[in-house]
Amino acid sequence: MNSVVRDSTLAPSGHEKIEWVARHSPVLTRLHSEVLSDGALAGLTIGVTVPLEAKTAYLAWILQQTGAKVAVAGTAPGYVQDDVAAALAERGVLVLARSDHDDAGFQRCFEAVADLGCDLFIDDRGAFTHTVHTTRRPLLAKVRGASEQTTSGVTKLKAMAAAGALTYPVLAANDARCKQLFDNRHGTGQSALMAVLKATNLFLGGAEVVIVGYGWCGRGLARKAKGLGARVTVCEVDPVRALEAHADGFEVAPMLEAARSGQFFISSTGCRHVIDLPHLQALRDGAVLANAGGVDVEINVPALQALAIESTELRPHLVQYRLADGRRINLLAEGKLVNLAAADGHPIEIMDLTFSVQALAIHHLARHHREYPPGVHPLPAAIDERIARIKLATLGCTIDTLSAEQRAFLATWDWREPTI
Repeated sequence: MNSVVRDSTLAPSGHEKIEWVARHSPVLTRLHSEVLSDGALAGLTIGVTVPLEAKTAYLAWILQQTGAKVAVAGTAPGYVQDDVAAALAERGVLVLARSDHDDAGFQRCFEAVADLGCDLFIDDRGAFTHTVHTTRRPLLAKVRGASEQTTSGVTKLKAMAAAGALTYPVLAANDARCKQLFDNRHGTGQSALMAVLKATNLFLGGAEVVIVGYGWCGRGLARKAKGLGARVTVCEVDPVRALEAHADGFEVAPMLEAARSGQFFISSTGCRHVIDLPHLQALRDGAVLANAGGVDVEINVPALQALAIESTELRPHLVQYRLADGRRINLLAEGKLVNLAAADGHPIEIMDLTFSVQALAIHHLARHHREYPPGVHPLPAAIDERIARIKLATLGCTIDTLSAEQRAFLATWDWREPTI
């Protein structure tokens, strides 16, 4: 099978991007030499479906260097950089990804990668796992397992497991500390806000910013927006998270109430239509809508389009919808993930941690998949700790260690101090 890319002449630009990522990914680079090249992945076929930009390409290329056969499929329209796809294909990785594919085209690419007989998947939103369990079931017996990158994907895969439908083990890479605490919080917080500001060229200081959802991504968004001087309101359905947002110093309100006063709305829930028709009808003139969550349906875009009497693309990735009453609603990146569809995604140093988690997760499954029953499983803590220690070393940071006396104290239930 040959790679399917949009324009192979774009490869030089893609190579430059990948090399830039390589220079700023010390953890993944070091893990390649210390762990990944031990032969555990040699000869295996690995399917990768993660938004295809330079950081993903570097992960795929590193995996290829281990002796694995790597095939990359794009995830959805808006999440493929054609120059990076061309460069990765030139480096010998099988790439099935074009930015101009429609949803059906991306699904065909998923199926083509699955048809290679993959041993392992690095998954995003559970796309490969869903495909192989629905349209490619005869291939399930060969799959050793998968590693899932997103909150929304872990949620769906846990639902599959609860229904008895999941036939192989999945490591929840998203829930690893080196992923969740950095990628979800700091990565989303920075990259989504930067994408919003780039797409609008507006000033955030003093603006009313509404963050829908206060998981790790929402926490990061609220914190970064506040740091830029915004007045932040959080909308939540979980009472504990809402209370946490209040304790963190943010306003808390129902979405319908926040819709009447907010200027910028950023969703980060992984759920459907959290910005829905009643909210759209209440928005003030000039409101800006962006999605930083795990699914492309967080904003009810068809409802917005039905309300509008006309739409105009004012800037790249910004479409303004004018309603019958004269209000103008600005939608960024068609309601897709704004940090990927309108920018370059998370910072490299953040994805260095995330992709280190992904790489070590499938390396672990290659060696230990027989020890896991079908279902969703946490990443072993030792993997998280190894990644963190390497990252600290690259930063020139050192930390303390427990003494033998301290370890003994923590290991006993007898809290009495010894007599002297």
